Amino acid sequence: MSTQVTVGQLKALIVQKLNLKGVTADSFGDDDPLFGSGLGLDSVDALELVLAIESEYGLQIQDAEVGKEAFASARVLCDFLNARLLGDGAAAGARDRRA
Repeated sequence: MSTQVTVGQLKALIVQKLNLKGVTADSFGDDDPLFGSGLGLDSVDALELVLAIESEYGLQIQDAEVGKEAFASARVLCDFLNARLLGDGAAAGARDRRA
C-alpha cells in the first residue's frame, strides 16, 4: 500500500475498531495521549488497535518499545504508519514478519 494515512482517518479507525462510546474522531486532539490521562486506552485496547492496524494496513508492530513509542498519540502513530507504508520501515517490517 502506497497511500498515506491521515490523522483523521487513523482517529476514525481508533474510534470505530475500539468501539469507543461517546467518543468521536473530533473529540480528542491529534497530539492527545492515547493511553492514560489522554484518550484513556488500556492494554486490551492496545492489542485490539494493533490487530486493527495489521488488518487495515498490512503492517505488523512486533517490538514492544517501538510500539509503546509509536502509540504516544494519533499524530505520532500516523507518522509511524506512514513511514512504514512508504518504505522507511520496509527492512524492519521484513524483520518483524520473519520473527
